[in-house]
Amino acid sequence: MKSLKRVAVFCGSSLGTDEQFTTDAKKLGIEMAKRGIGLVYGGGNKGIMGILAHAVYDNGGEVIGVLPEAMNVPQVTDNSAHTELRIVKDMHERKNTMYSLSDGFIALPGGIGTIEEITEIYTWRQLGYHDKNIALLNSNGFWNSFIAQMDNCVDLGFLSPEARNILKSSNVVDEILDLLAMEPEELP
Repeated sequence: MKSLKRVAVFCGSSLGTDEQFTTDAKKLGIEMAKRGIGLVYGGGNKGIMGILAHAVYDNGGEVIGVLPEAMNVPQVTDNSAHTELRIVKDMHERKNTMYSLSDGFIALPGGIGTIEEITEIYTWRQLGYHDKNIALLNSNGFWNSFIAQMDNCVDLGFLSPEARNILKSSNVVDEILDLLAMEPEELP
């Protein structure tokens, strides 16, 4: 098992329509704080993102928000929970900063931004730009169709089975953190 100092979590700035999404975000935040794992996140106060950050922060955990200049406005930052807020130039710098500060990556339910962030970090892992673990918290099956698409990519010859296997998933909060703490699998 490897040590996790900080984990980047990508998730929605909306709540979604399923209570399980917010319940799991809160559980994850509490468990991260309990295990002494800091959170690196998008820096906002809304939706699942805000619930997660408050759960970590309210339970004594480290929370680093990373926010592009254009989003540094009161409706995004007021009532946000963080021990540090880094303001960066743009979304590219935001992602680079989040990636460099983190020992692993989790995606909770979210929209196109969440999907873009997790697929980029997955691509970087496949290309060998990092060797950090990546996991999907599959709250109420949110990621089922994404997982099926990755399996389809393997079946159709666009993704190797080894690259597919580096993307972990579980619907159990404790298991997600345990998956991230495993030694990363090597790619051929």
